[in-house]
Amino acid sequence: MEGAIALSILGLFMFIPLVMGGIANKKSLPTTEDFFVQGRAMGSLAVFFTVAATWWSSFAFLGAPSYFYTRGPVYWTAIAWNILFGVLYYVIGKRIWFYGKKNNLITPSDFFRKLYGSGPLATIVGVIMLLFTLPYLQIQLTGGAYLIEVASGGLIPWKVGGLFFYAIIVIYVWAGGLRAVAWTDIFYGVLLFFGMIFGGFFIAAKVGGTSELFKVLRATAPESLTLPGPQGVHGYGLWISMFIMVPIGAFMGPQLWTRMYSVKSSKLFNLMPFLLGFAAIAYVGSMLLGNTGMVLEAGGVDRPDRILPIMLFKYAPFALASLVCAGGAAAAMSSANSQIHSMSAVYTVDFHQRFINKNMDQKGLVWVGRIAILVFALIAYFMSVFIPGLLVNVGLVALSGTAQVFVPTAGILFWKKSTSSGAIAGLLTGVILLCIFTFTPLSVPFGLHSGLFCIIINTIVFLIVSLVTKQRDSEIIAAQEEQKEIYDKAY
Repeated sequence: MEGAIALSILGLFMFIPLVMGGIANKKSLPTTEDFFVQGRAMGSLAVFFTVAATWWSSFAFLGAPSYFYTRGPVYWTAIAWNILFGVLYYVIGKRIWFYGKKNNLITPSDFFRKLYGSGPLATIVGVIMLLFTLPYLQIQLTGGAYLIEVASGGLIPWKVGGLFFYAIIVIYVWAGGLRAVAWTDIFYGVLLFFGMIFGGFFIAAKVGGTSELFKVLRATAPESLTLPGPQGVHGYGLWISMFIMVPIGAFMGPQLWTRMYSVKSSKLFNLMPFLLGFAAIAYVGSMLLGNTGMVLEAGGVDRPDRILPIMLFKYAPFALASLVCAGGAAAAMSSANSQIHSMSAVYTVDFHQRFINKNMDQKGLVWVGRIAILVFALIAYFMSVFIPGLLVNVGLVALSGTAQVFVPTAGILFWKKSTSSGAIAGLLTGVILLCIFTFTPLSVPFGLHSGLFCIIINTIVFLIVSLVTKQRDSEIIAAQEEQKEIYDKAY
């Protein structure tokens, strides 16, 4: 009976986006610009919530308590990376928005094709976006599936729950494009924020509150309160790596490029460092829940990523546990919808329109985008079934890949001598090294995560090759300098 009630609550919160998708569909135009970037007319409220909800995901809602539960305080770097993410959105994001608006850009590849004047570079960026966004999409479907399994008391296996998640997301993104995604993210963003905070404080109260919680941990598991954590391997190198790599990797994801292009006004970019920094207090709830798990579930659980729903349904009133888990469903959906949508844009504009059917009309391209939504979501679902992994670990690999794109992005915005050859050499070096470190026993020095190490090598190669190769076409440089002057004067 309780499982049925929990599923009813989760079902209600997942039904809402279907309604919003239907309404958004009625307002949509049959053009790629409307379907993928909402006609560049997204308002400030929608932008903030869709960015925040996309930024938070199963990685944060389920992965963060799991990391605090199993690896100690290294995830506290999330407070710092939230601030860095906001700063990136202001410093880099506003410039990307400006160039997108001036040149009618839709995908990340469009940006590189326009500013570097290189088709091969644009194609490489498109491939990177698709390959490394898929595993991040995978963890959203996996996270949502775990919630359904726990909420149903095991009645619905997580593999079936993941398929259900897949179907809901595909339907409303198919119907309303970015407009449907943004509208649902406002609702989900609020639910997610308060779910993370309230769930943590409520569960901590079961051991006497925050003060008592830390007294018990100091006495029974002091290693869980200091680096390098209870396993002894999650130290300052990983803290610094995650601080730099996670926000850069997320910021470079195609779903964030889409949001930067779609903004109506530049004013929101100025507020993002404060807004996202303030929102980071939600991680206090994740910490409390994970650390309380060290006390209440000291024997461990089979899948640490399920520690949040397990503890909620075990120690909180059933209705409250169901509502907070609905926030977890919101985390998964609000990121998955954005990733599926943006991957669809990358495939449609960068590959189908450019290499398969250059003369396809706008309505036809929108339909290609919808079919791509089906395909990418299905691929991610099968990855979640056949290539499982701890949510944060899978997420770090995905973010490490998209983070490599940051080097040529920052380079072209702030260094006039950037060349496409340098960008290509740096990207390929970074991605190849990342694959080597991910799929072989080799490790990087100084306790750094392989993603950050690859960014460093990527940067060195980019700088050296750019200095010794032919500069960009003079007309491209002149056009960028002219637009840069307009940006500096206006913004």
